[in-house]
Amino acid sequence: MKLSWKLSLASLFISLFISSLTLQAQSKPNILYIMSDDHAAHAIGAYGGRLAKVDPTPTLDRLAREGALLKNVFCTNSICTPSRATIMTGQYSHKNGVKTLRGAIGADRQHLAIELKKAGYETAMVGKWHLKEEPGAFDYYQVLPGQGSYFNPIFRVRGPKPWPGNTVRAAGYDCKHSSDAITDISLKWLKSRKQKKKPFFLMHHFKAPHDNFENAERYDWLYEDIDIPEPESLWNRKKHGPNGKPTYGTSVGPRNKRRNMGHHMFVDKKLPEKQYTRVAYQRYLKKFLRTVRGVDDNIKRLLDHLERTKQLDNTIIIYTADQGFMLGEHDYIDKRWMYEESLRMPFIVRYPKWVKAGTKIDSIINNVDFAPTLLEMGGAKALPFMQGRSFLSMLKGKPAPTDWPKATYYRYWMHMAHHDNPAHYGIRTETHKLIFFYGLPLDAAGAKKTPTPPHWELYDLKADPHEMNNLIDDPKAKELVAKLKKQLAELKAKVGDTQ
Repeated sequence: MKLSWKLSLASLFISLFISSLTLQAQSKPNILYIMSDDHAAHAIGAYGGRLAKVDPTPTLDRLAREGALLKNVFCTNSICTPSRATIMTGQYSHKNGVKTLRGAIGADRQHLAIELKKAGYETAMVGKWHLKEEPGAFDYYQVLPGQGSYFNPIFRVRGPKPWPGNTVRAAGYDCKHSSDAITDISLKWLKSRKQKKKPFFLMHHFKAPHDNFENAERYDWLYEDIDIPEPESLWNRKKHGPNGKPTYGTSVGPRNKRRNMGHHMFVDKKLPEKQYTRVAYQRYLKKFLRTVRGVDDNIKRLLDHLERTKQLDNTIIIYTADQGFMLGEHDYIDKRWMYEESLRMPFIVRYPKWVKAGTKIDSIINNVDFAPTLLEMGGAKALPFMQGRSFLSMLKGKPAPTDWPKATYYRYWMHMAHHDNPAHYGIRTETHKLIFFYGLPLDAAGAKKTPTPPHWELYDLKADPHEMNNLIDDPKAKELVAKLKKQLAELKAKVGDTQ
């Protein structure tokens, strides 16, 4: 009798413990982390840039109205693979080892997925992965090989063959767009996932709007009858860039003879320079924004599903991009630069239980901070080696901690690769930006070996938010330059970067 009583009591305790764990898991919010590729913040209506008037993102604007819009979120290395590695590890590129497009993150270092799984989440990764190794830390994945295709994409999935041996093609008609296909996969997983008693953590990654931009057929005539607003700096670069020295970077117009957007958009080379630039810009922006609209409309599909299944208000919805993008500013295309349009990442969060509608956050945040924040959202702790900090308290309406960083560090390694950007690093404070273009390949895989002349650039972001006036040679800025160089050296040392 005593043994039977003890067994019954033990069984009761085990049942209560399991029930407690189940209730605890159910009380946690789902996390839907949506990330696009190269979607500049100023191409989102809610950010109020020059493109807001063409209404490119009604769904994202809704999320911003119902949640929080973060205005000063920056990447630490503006290029796809390194940014994704930083988000997954909570570390700067020089710490996680992914400095260039050739880097990789194995399953044992996919810390965001590992720790949220430990915290009771069912995890999934769908869409653009771009970290070379198998996303094996996730319970489920269906990812594009490398950059993937815009139409009729092939996906890698977990299966009997070693990675990357198992592949499937997107189901559907002959012109299935990747944004539609990726959303189809996420919706199918959400509807049929095996561990529905657990909250989910879904990383839904669009390929779009990475160049070369390709939109779904249904958007072919969107914006056809309007002129997309042009940035002033497309035509007049003033004192932007290295004063009195050659200018770098691929261009919209024919400035860069090797590679410019006119080549990508099949502009007639016989056109006069100004007309060539204008035609290239209009085609460039319309293709980009059509591709963006496909992202926005597919996000609506995800929201509609969550609403139908009564999970919308129990799901933290995050929208961001892996970095920004130059949309003709200073006659630049692509990213990589530490200039504002490339450096800045969009970041929007909706979760009514924590985040008050219409919240705006101005504090400086960078993508090293994403992993600690997502982990805290899921009831987990940041790992000791993570270099960022959670900003969840700010999303909940509290002021930034008094010791919150007032500056962010940036470094780009792929010297003169692909888009002719010299290697550089710098500091961005609340009011100024100082960049050192050291112009050396060092040990960066894929960098060009020929150095470029080193130079500095300084911008007053309050007086000159569009970075039109490099102040580095201004005698009045001498003390400021000395102060910022000292601050840059200190921040560089603090994050553990070396020459």
